[in-house]
This record gives sequence, C-alpha cells and structure tokens, in this order.
Amino acid sequence: MPKQLHLGAFMRPVGIHTGWWRYPGAWPDANFNLQHLVHLIQTLERGRFDAFFMADHLALLNMDIAALRRSATVTSFEPLTLLSALAMVTSRIGLVATASTTFDAPYHIARRFSSLDHISNGRSGWNIVTTSNPEAALNFGLDDHVEHDERYRRAREFFDVVTGLWDSFEDDAWLRDQESGIFFDPEKMHRLDHKGEFLSVRGPLNIARPVQGRPVIVQAGASEPGRQLAAETAEVIFGASRDIDDARAFRADIHARMKKLGRDPESLKILPACLVIVGRDKAEAKEKQKLLDSLVHTDSSLPNLSMRIGADASKFDLDGPLPELPPTNQSRSGQASVIALAKRDNLTVRDLARIAGGYGGLTMTGSPADIADEIQLWLETGASDGFNIMFHTVPQGVEEFVDQVIPELTRRGIFREAYTGTTLRDHLGLKRPENRWA
Repeated sequence: MPKQLHLGAFMRPVGIHTGWWRYPGAWPDANFNLQHLVHLIQTLERGRFDAFFMADHLALLNMDIAALRRSATVTSFEPLTLLSALAMVTSRIGLVATASTTFDAPYHIARRFSSLDHISNGRSGWNIVTTSNPEAALNFGLDDHVEHDERYRRAREFFDVVTGLWDSFEDDAWLRDQESGIFFDPEKMHRLDHKGEFLSVRGPLNIARPVQGRPVIVQAGASEPGRQLAAETAEVIFGASRDIDDARAFRADIHARMKKLGRDPESLKILPACLVIVGRDKAEAKEKQKLLDSLVHTDSSLPNLSMRIGADASKFDLDGPLPELPPTNQSRSGQASVIALAKRDNLTVRDLARIAGGYGGLTMTGSPADIADEIQLWLETGASDGFNIMFHTVPQGVEEFVDQVIPELTRRGIFREAYTGTTLRDHLGLKRPENRWA
C-alpha cells in the first residue's frame, strides 16, 4: 500500500496571503463569522482532512498602523472557544489550537484542551508556541519580551506539567456507584506536586483524563531550541521548509535528534505549510497568483518584512542586498528562512518586501494533477508526511482543493477514501499514550 498522506488546513487566518480578503468572491469577514467558519470546516471534513488548525495571536501584529489597517487578522475568535463550537457541527476532523507557554498557566492549558478533547470525542491537538511577537509581553504585565532561549526552557517544563496534569486520573478511576455513593476511586487519583525553574503546580487536574490520553502535541519552531523541543515532545511538526531539499534536511535532523533521545521517528508527522492555488492548468493558476499578489498594498510590504526578520527594513537600502542581521528575540526560524531565501535567489530588500507582503513560503500552483504530482513527490521521497494546506482565498480556495485536488490524491491511492477512526490520533496513526501512573 502506498504511503498515506496527512493533510491539515491552516485556518487562522483563513487565508495566509495578505491579499486573500480582497480577492474577487472572497468572504472578507470569514475570520470572524461563525456561519462562514462552519461552512469551511464542514467542507474540509467532507474532504477528509486530518485537522483544522488555528494559530493565535495575543496582540495585534507588530507593525505600524498604515500596514495594520490593511490586515484582516485584527479581529478573530479565541481558538478554544471557536473550536468547542465547531466540534458540535463536525464529527471526525481534528481540532488543533495554538496556546502560549509564555503567557498562560499550565493548569489553564491542561484543563481547556482536556475539555475540548472530551467535547469533541477525542479530536483535539495543542500547538505549543512560545510567542514571538514582543507586543504580546505588553499585554501581560511585562515591559520587555522574555528572552528567546528562556522562553523555550519554560516551554519544555510547561509541557511536562501539562502532560502530567492530564494523567491526574487513571482511565478507570470513575466508579459512579449509585448504590454505595462512591463516585471515584481515590487510589487512582494522582497529585503532580511539580516544583521547577519556572513553575510550581500541585494538581490534580479537576477533569477526567482526555479521550486520547493526551491531545496531539504540535510544534512549529525551527530554531535550534525549537527543533530540540520538537524532537523531545512533538507528535506533529508544522514545518516551514520552502523547498524539497530543505525539507529533507530538516526531517533528517529531527529524526536524528529523536533517535538520540530514544524516540521512534514514526511517532512524529512532519507537515510543512503550503499555499495552494488551483487552476484548470498552470497558466490559469499563475494568473490567479498574479491577481492575488496585485492586491497587496505597498503599505503592507516593508512592515511585513520587518515583522519576519525582527528588524526595521525601512532603514535598509531597498535596492541592495539584505544586510547582516543580529539575532532576533522574535522568531529566529522566521528570520533564518528569509535570510536563506535572500541568499539563495540573490534578492534585494525590495524583492523580499514584495514577497513578504503576500506570502513568502512554499507555494504550489497548477491544475489538480500538477498539485497532486508535487504533493506525491514530497510524500514518496521522504520530504514530508503531508502538508498544512493554506488557501489563497475563501471559500473558493477551500472548495477547489476539496472538490478537485482531493479526488486526484484519492485516485492515486495516497489519501484516504473515508475516515477509518474517530480521533485525531486515529487519523494520524499515533498511539494513545499510557497513563504514567497506571
């Protein structure tokens, strides 16, 4: 049997390209319109996607008001609230939300994701982030952003606490014996009593163990600390490789780290982000991309580049090469990917701003067969286990992918004809972890 493809849908924002909401026929309010989001997730479930993936921001994007006023991301639902609602109108598709280890408490995170897992009958996933936007620190009582490596040390301890809290009750702790009046077995309740460098948490969690044992753990960092955190904790990596060679190198590095830690690489799925634009043929798809890029206002270009590199790009020579950049305290992997792109393609700052103003990551354009060819190449050569698909606009991009690309992938035998399980772990082929106390 051919290797099977895994597909997530990146849906916050509902379109990653800056111009998505201006595209002809777009639903410009889709980020903040429940009825539209219900339609989109039900369409994706009809397409048998593994998961509906929601990023999150704890502040407005770090850019000046001229650019910010053109961004469709300034109003969006809080992810756990929205996914709990969407769980009630779906039955199979996974529900993955971002939650920050820097600006939240592990008890809150453990409780919220366990609740979502029970509400959805085992479909939740937690995307662990350390939060790169320095503006977020100002919303949580800090004057400066927490240092990059310290954020990752806290994240590692945070993961241990949350997963420990999920094991507070063994699966068979619940007696609910009406005759004796005993609701649960105290011998099967466990207190965490954690005291570490950053966190002190007593426990136990006041909710039953998640349906999946624990929600699926997702991680997206690609810096050195991010890769190590992923190797130690992640079950899915939301990757950022721009080309197939980079993806193979990234996968080999993560697998080597996992083996050194005694983890089986098969317990991890790597899904790079990919913007897909479908046309009747490659020429039509390229015309769609050209139209989409034309909808990005110049106000957005340099600020978006500045946000990605953690430095004020307006101070650079626009027609010169990208200068040497000091290490950023924001997203180091994001900065590194822009630097690599600039060197690889010999781009000027102006070129980079034009790319960053729209979307500068991996993009596949063409007919359904063209896109399926490229997806199959990545899958069968070991560059990835699938993709987190991004759509050029909604609803058109979602409907075109589900109605045109999914049938082509299914015909080739690399994508499921139907869901065969009910949980997100089932979809991804991941084992249910044992309770550490059992």
